[in-house]
Amino acid sequence: MRLGLFGGTFNPIHFGHLRAAVEVREAFELDKVLLIPSARPPHKDADDVADALDRLEMVRVAVEGVPSLEASDIELARAGPSYTIETLRYFQNHFGAESAIHFIVGQDAFSEITTWKSYQQLFATAHFVVMARPGSRLKGLEGFIHSHISRDYQYEPASNRYVHPRWSCIFCVNITHLDISATQIRELTRQGRSIRFLVPEPVEDIIVKKAFYR
Repeated sequence: MRLGLFGGTFNPIHFGHLRAAVEVREAFELDKVLLIPSARPPHKDADDVADALDRLEMVRVAVEGVPSLEASDIELARAGPSYTIETLRYFQNHFGAESAIHFIVGQDAFSEITTWKSYQQLFATAHFVVMARPGSRLKGLEGFIHSHISRDYQYEPASNRYVHPRWSCIFCVNITHLDISATQIRELTRQGRSIRFLVPEPVEDIIVKKAFYR
C-alpha cells in the first residue's frame, strides 16, 4: 500500500487542498490519499474553528466521487489534541512495515514542525512530502533540516528529495498554486459575500445551511 496522509484543520476544505491532494497522489503514484481533519488542532484558536464533525462532513462531501481521495475520522475518534505522531503510528501499525506512508504538508506548516509533539520521531515513521509553489525552491529548507531535524539528511537533486541512512525521505514537490485560503473564505462568509468557486458546491451548501463563520 502506498498511502498519502494529508492532515489539516480544513476550516473549511477548499479547491486548493483538493488540487494539491490530486497532484501529490499522481506524482508519487499513491494508491489513495486520506484527508484527515484534526479534532483539536493544538496550534489553532478554537474560537475560529468549526466543530470537528462539521469539518469532517465538509471533507467527505468534497471528495465524494473523487477517485483515490477519502476522508478519515481517525483524529476525531481519538481523545485529546490531534498529534501527528499518534496518527502516523496508527497507520504504520495498521498497514505494516511493507506499506509506504507519505505525510503531505505545506512548506509553511513544515517550517513550524519543531513545535509539533515528538517531531523528530515523525521522520522515522513516514516519508514527508513538502509542497511548494511553482518557482519556489523551498528557500532555507536544507539549513532548516540540518539544524532542527538531522545533519545526516543529504539532498539528491535527481529525485528532489533528502535521504537519510536510517529515517524516511523528505520529498519536495511543486504543486499548482491556487490563491485560495481558508482564512479568506471565512472572512468572505462573515461579510456575506460569495464563496462560489473557492470551495466545492456541497461544501458551500453546508456553510450556508449551518451559518458557519458568521
